[in-house]
Amino acid sequence: MGNRAGFTLGELAEALQATLEGDPARIVTGVEALDAAGPEHISFLIDPRYAAAAAASRAGAFLTGHDAGGLPAPLLRTAKPQQALIRLLTLFHPPAPATAGIDPTAVVAADARVDPTAAVGPLAVVESGAVLGPRVRVHAFAFVGARAEVGEDSVLHPRVVLCAGVKLGRRVVVHPGAVIGADGFGYAFDGEAHRKIPQVGGVLIEDDVEIGANTAIDRAMLGHTVVRRGTKIDNLVQIAHNVEIGEHSIIVAQVGIAGSGRIGRGVVLAGQVGVADHLTVGDGAVVLAQSGLARDVAPGEKVFGTPARPVLQAKRLFTLEEQLPDIVRRLRKAEQRLQRLESRLGLAEPGETTSDDAR
Repeated sequence: MGNRAGFTLGELAEALQATLEGDPARIVTGVEALDAAGPEHISFLIDPRYAAAAAASRAGAFLTGHDAGGLPAPLLRTAKPQQALIRLLTLFHPPAPATAGIDPTAVVAADARVDPTAAVGPLAVVESGAVLGPRVRVHAFAFVGARAEVGEDSVLHPRVVLCAGVKLGRRVVVHPGAVIGADGFGYAFDGEAHRKIPQVGGVLIEDDVEIGANTAIDRAMLGHTVVRRGTKIDNLVQIAHNVEIGEHSIIVAQVGIAGSGRIGRGVVLAGQVGVADHLTVGDGAVVLAQSGLARDVAPGEKVFGTPARPVLQAKRLFTLEEQLPDIVRRLRKAEQRLQRLESRLGLAEPGETTSDDAR
């Protein structure tokens, strides 16, 4: 089949189930972006907005859809170029193989259950009662707390912290610095001080979830904070106690979801979205970047702004906002004309001031 050093276009066509237009014996040694590719590379045209850049590219071959044309090199055509690109990148950059076993510098409790096929890296810590399933990878300096469970084929990158009792499903990937299971932010003021409300619940992460670097997912006060199957969470996201996120949602960088929020299935929360506590975002809803939610969002609704409104309404308001200085000037002039007219007609109320006087 070839190797990372190079593939023939014929081999790639077979692996990607693509139709080749060009020499099957031609070899490419890597994948590059359109502007960086040379004759030894294969590049890709998935978005038609980059057609001009593709036409000017020096790439030795292109992965593209069935409708692209006018490209200066052999083509690998497929009905699903985005999915084929994932496969292409994996062919040239396969995951590094893991060596099963526990590094001599790792600290693993005697009663922890570590599958023989799992790998525990240097200076990692696995506490009492923790469970690491088949082919789990725990990288250097990661921490797995007491009674935490990590399902098969999951990966904890360096400096990940899983606090006590956290449960991860299968094929979960947690990127560096993420903290799962820290206490939720719950306090009650008694007139003298903020008293901490014990956070005695857990965190449940289902299968095929990916969690970005330096993201925090807090444990529940009671019950569980839950991230359902297939959801993808970006870097620097805060998910508070007792939040539940539905299947296959996308949570983009710097989102903050306050306590007891309910995020539906297939939801998109774009960058820097803020969700107030106890709100519900319905299945399939989209919240655009930097929006602030102070109300529930209906299933399938698309909202924008702070406070978030339906997108068309929000765009109209932004357009009007830009026109406000001119509208105010025109209004003041109209007031002045009206007041002069009322004065000539003797209609002005005693003691009434003009807009000029008011200013």
